[in-house]
Amino acid sequence: MNIKHDTLDRRHFLRGIGGFALALPAFETFSGIAGAANKPATPKRLACFYLPNGVPMPLKEDPAYEDWSWFPRGAGEDFTFTKCLDPLEPLRDELTVFSGLSHPAARTIHGHSNADQFLTGANTGGRGDYKNAISLDQFYAAHVGEQTRVSSLVMSTDGGAGTPRGAHTISFCRSGRAIPAENKPKRIFDMLFVKKDGDAARRLALSQSALDHLMEDARSLRKELSKQDQETFEAFLDSVRDTEIKVAKASRWMNLPLPTVDVDHLNLDITPDDPREYIQTMYELIYLAFKTDSTRVATYMIGKELGAGISDYLARAVGFPLTHTLSHQTKLPDGWKNFGTYCRFQAEEFGRFAARLKSTPEPAGEGYMLDNSLLLFGSASSAFHLSRNYPLVLVGGKKMGFKHGQYLNYAGAGAYRGGWAPGDTEPWRMKATYEDLSLSNLYVTMLQRLGVETETFADNTGTISEA
Repeated sequence: MNIKHDTLDRRHFLRGIGGFALALPAFETFSGIAGAANKPATPKRLACFYLPNGVPMPLKEDPAYEDWSWFPRGAGEDFTFTKCLDPLEPLRDELTVFSGLSHPAARTIHGHSNADQFLTGANTGGRGDYKNAISLDQFYAAHVGEQTRVSSLVMSTDGGAGTPRGAHTISFCRSGRAIPAENKPKRIFDMLFVKKDGDAARRLALSQSALDHLMEDARSLRKELSKQDQETFEAFLDSVRDTEIKVAKASRWMNLPLPTVDVDHLNLDITPDDPREYIQTMYELIYLAFKTDSTRVATYMIGKELGAGISDYLARAVGFPLTHTLSHQTKLPDGWKNFGTYCRFQAEEFGRFAARLKSTPEPAGEGYMLDNSLLLFGSASSAFHLSRNYPLVLVGGKKMGFKHGQYLNYAGAGAYRGGWAPGDTEPWRMKATYEDLSLSNLYVTMLQRLGVETETFADNTGTISEA
């Protein structure tokens, strides 16, 4: 393979036979950055993850409160995770937990209807006319999307766009139109790492691995690399091959037929771990997309607000038949624990992804990938159907100036209002006892630290200087 050294940058492709191609990480050997004065800027990345159905918030007098209430105990740097979030303890110095933030336009809307506005802050309403706005990820993609092959990666477990107030995506274009999300790992993998000519798809289907067609070129390229780049290249190829294997396994779970009646009587040919492996595969695809600088923007809607979809089966990873019903069964014995166990599973997998970025050196840069990546994880509901006091965790971005290692509680005592006693009105129908801060204040703060010159987004009233 004949490669011009001055043109092999982080978006270059290793080309094999039959139209296949593989996106490469940045190599100092060809980029000319080793010792160069005009070293290119380290990319800044944004990934947003949406968890539906709110989180466990038992009343203080409930025995489950101490272990299974989602928000931490304490405040500032002096806080303690409950069992819902304690998988994130190793990342404590890399994250901030927020309470008391929400979008003003959505605070009186039933929680099933407001995932659409999680990243937009738009007044999508609970019924009637519907109009959305640009989402945070697309706002950032408009500034950096042209610098990568894929302007943004839009993913969800259920796939597609969904319906107004029933979105299957958290990404919306400048006109407010929903951007359909991809949920098939194989398609995402191919989009990122396989370039096809007219016949390539058929040949790929007959091949054991897309990488098998690239090994000859890979051996040739290795001869041109420095020792450090050779190690980077080997680790990269191992990661891509491992992900390709996971993609093949995850496809079995994605082909699970949707039931029309009792799901417990389905004859499933999958193992209980398949949903977990699917989640891990989706995170791994984002990791590789970031590592190769194929994109700097990603969203993953882990589940939609209503059940009766693929994402409703994710709870099988921790031994429960359906996800959505866990939020409705908290008054049953161990109800809060069961709901919390599912939320803990999601924290584990999110934490695994963040830890992977933390341990990966920045390609052709300084520090580690998490230092230059912002990861937002949360929901547009807190307590049962309550569209206030969003549960939010922001991870990464230390080289962008984020302080972290803290719990910023803007709700005060209101952060712990969640469960309700028998006969009480559901929380979402109750009058607010305090005023949330606009979540868009955090979004403007994030955009500014990402390098976007803006003072406004949606209905922000300023920024969050404590972050």
